Amino acid sequence: MHATGRTLPQLLTEARRWFEEALLASMESAGATPVSAAQIQLFAVLDEHGTTVSELARRTGVTRQSAHQAVHGLVAAGLLEQAPDPASGRQRLIRRTPEGERTHHQAELVLERVEAELAARIGHRAVDALRAALETPWGSPPALRR
Repeated sequence: MHATGRTLPQLLTEARRWFEEALLASMESAGATPVSAAQIQLFAVLDEHGTTVSELARRTGVTRQSAHQAVHGLVAAGLLEQAPDPASGRQRLIRRTPEGERTHHQAELVLERVEAELAARIGHRAVDALRAALETPWGSPPALRR
Protein backbone atom coordinates (compact mmCIF):
# COMPACT_ATOMS: atom_id res chain seq x y z
CA MET A 1 0.00 0.00 0.00
CA HIS A 2 1.15 3.53 -0.74
CA ALA A 3 1.81 6.12 1.96
CA THR A 4 -1.52 7.91 1.54
CA GLY A 5 -3.60 4.75 1.06
CA ARG A 6 -5.18 6.30 -2.04
CA THR A 7 -5.10 4.80 -5.51
CA LEU A 8 -3.54 6.58 -8.47
CA PRO A 9 -7.00 7.29 -10.00
CA GLN A 10 -8.06 8.90 -6.70
CA LEU A 11 -4.93 11.06 -6.65
CA LEU A 12 -5.43 12.09 -10.28
CA THR A 13 -9.04 13.03 -9.51
CA GLU A 14 -7.94 15.14 -6.54
CA ALA A 15 -5.28 16.84 -8.67
CA ARG A 16 -7.84 17.64 -11.37
CA ARG A 17 -10.22 19.00 -8.74
CA TRP A 18 -7.39 21.22 -7.36
CA PHE A 19 -6.87 22.76 -10.81
CA GLU A 20 -10.63 23.18 -11.37
CA GLU A 21 -11.12 24.89 -8.00
CA ALA A 22 -8.18 27.22 -8.67
CA LEU A 23 -9.53 28.03 -12.12
CA LEU A 24 -13.09 28.65 -10.88
CA ALA A 25 -11.94 30.88 -8.01
CA SER A 26 -9.53 32.83 -10.22
CA MET A 27 -12.09 33.34 -12.98
CA GLU A 28 -14.72 34.42 -10.45
CA SER A 29 -12.37 36.95 -8.86
CA ALA A 30 -11.64 38.33 -12.35
CA GLY A 31 -15.37 38.87 -12.92
CA ALA A 32 -15.85 36.13 -15.53
CA THR A 33 -19.24 34.52 -16.09
CA PRO A 34 -19.71 31.88 -13.36
CA VAL A 35 -19.63 28.29 -14.61
CA SER A 36 -19.65 24.87 -12.97
CA ALA A 37 -16.87 22.28 -12.95
CA ALA A 38 -18.93 20.15 -15.38
CA GLN A 39 -19.23 23.11 -17.74
CA ILE A 40 -15.47 23.70 -17.54
CA GLN A 41 -14.83 20.11 -18.64
CA LEU A 42 -17.21 20.42 -21.56
CA PHE A 43 -15.83 23.82 -22.59
CA ALA A 44 -12.30 22.39 -22.56
CA VAL A 45 -13.00 19.53 -24.98
CA LEU A 46 -14.72 21.56 -27.70
CA ASP A 47 -13.13 21.43 -31.14
CA GLU A 48 -12.24 24.78 -32.65
CA HIS A 49 -14.94 24.53 -35.33
CA GLY A 50 -17.58 22.92 -33.13
CA THR A 51 -18.52 19.56 -31.64
CA THR A 52 -21.80 17.65 -31.40
CA VAL A 53 -23.45 17.13 -28.03
CA SER A 54 -23.05 13.36 -28.45
CA GLU A 55 -19.30 13.73 -28.95
CA LEU A 56 -19.02 16.12 -26.00
CA ALA A 57 -20.82 13.54 -23.84
CA ARG A 58 -18.40 10.82 -24.98
CA ARG A 59 -15.32 12.97 -24.34
CA THR A 60 -16.42 14.00 -20.87
CA GLY A 61 -17.78 10.61 -19.87
CA VAL A 62 -21.31 11.80 -19.10
CA THR A 63 -24.72 11.05 -20.54
CA ARG A 64 -25.95 12.92 -23.59
CA GLN A 65 -28.62 14.49 -21.39
CA SER A 66 -26.03 15.77 -18.90
CA ALA A 67 -23.91 17.19 -21.72
CA HIS A 68 -27.00 18.84 -23.21
CA GLN A 69 -27.83 20.47 -19.84
CA ALA A 70 -24.27 21.79 -19.51
CA VAL A 71 -24.37 23.10 -23.08
CA HIS A 72 -27.74 24.76 -22.44
CA GLY A 73 -26.31 26.61 -19.42
CA LEU A 74 -23.30 27.81 -21.40
CA VAL A 75 -25.52 28.91 -24.32
CA ALA A 76 -27.70 30.85 -21.86
CA ALA A 77 -24.54 32.46 -20.43
CA GLY A 78 -23.53 33.58 -23.93
CA LEU A 79 -20.37 31.45 -24.00
CA LEU A 80 -21.51 28.81 -26.51
CA GLU A 81 -23.79 28.74 -29.53
CA GLN A 82 -25.39 26.07 -31.68
CA ALA A 83 -24.86 26.00 -35.44
CA PRO A 84 -25.96 23.62 -38.20
CA ASP A 85 -23.52 20.78 -38.83
CA PRO A 86 -22.53 20.96 -42.53
CA ALA A 87 -21.83 17.20 -42.47
CA SER A 88 -25.29 16.29 -41.13
CA GLY A 89 -28.64 17.98 -41.59
CA ARG A 90 -29.90 16.50 -38.32
CA GLN A 91 -27.09 17.43 -35.96
CA ARG A 92 -25.94 20.74 -34.59
CA LEU A 93 -22.44 21.81 -33.68
CA ILE A 94 -21.68 23.43 -30.37
CA ARG A 95 -19.01 26.12 -30.58
CA ARG A 96 -17.69 29.05 -28.60
CA THR A 97 -19.13 32.51 -29.13
CA PRO A 98 -16.69 35.44 -29.33
CA GLU A 99 -17.26 35.94 -25.59
CA GLY A 100 -16.66 32.21 -25.10
CA GLU A 101 -13.37 32.50 -27.00
CA ARG A 102 -12.28 35.41 -24.77
CA THR A 103 -13.23 33.44 -21.66
CA HIS A 104 -11.44 30.33 -22.95
CA HIS A 105 -8.27 32.34 -23.60
CA GLN A 106 -8.52 33.90 -20.13
CA ALA A 107 -8.91 30.42 -18.60
CA GLU A 108 -5.82 29.17 -20.46
CA LEU A 109 -3.79 32.07 -19.03
CA VAL A 110 -5.11 31.34 -15.53
CA LEU A 111 -4.17 27.65 -15.86
CA GLU A 112 -0.63 28.63 -16.90
CA ARG A 113 -0.37 30.71 -13.73
CA VAL A 114 -1.85 27.93 -11.60
CA GLU A 115 0.67 25.47 -13.05
CA ALA A 116 3.48 27.94 -12.25
CA GLU A 117 2.16 28.17 -8.69
CA LEU A 118 2.17 24.38 -8.45
CA ALA A 119 5.79 24.35 -9.67
CA ALA A 120 6.69 26.90 -6.99
CA ARG A 121 5.09 24.65 -4.37
CA ILE A 122 6.34 21.18 -5.39
CA GLY A 123 9.25 22.05 -7.66
CA HIS A 124 9.71 22.50 -11.39
CA ARG A 125 11.27 19.04 -11.73
CA ALA A 126 8.26 17.37 -10.14
CA VAL A 127 5.85 19.23 -12.43
CA ASP A 128 7.99 18.44 -15.49
CA ALA A 129 8.12 14.75 -14.50
CA LEU A 130 4.36 14.66 -13.93
CA ARG A 131 3.72 16.28 -17.31
CA ALA A 132 6.11 13.87 -19.05
CA ALA A 133 4.44 10.84 -17.45
CA LEU A 134 0.96 12.04 -18.42
CA GLU A 135 1.98 12.93 -21.99
CA THR A 136 3.56 9.52 -22.59
CA PRO A 137 1.19 7.26 -24.59
CA TRP A 138 -0.15 4.54 -22.33
CA GLY A 139 -1.69 2.39 -25.04
CA SER A 140 -5.15 0.87 -24.86
CA PRO A 141 -6.54 0.15 -21.40
CA PRO A 142 -5.75 -3.43 -20.40
CA ALA A 143 -8.42 -6.03 -19.64
CA LEU A 144 -6.57 -7.94 -16.94
CA ARG A 145 -7.53 -11.43 -15.88
CA ARG A 146 -7.26 -12.82 -12.41
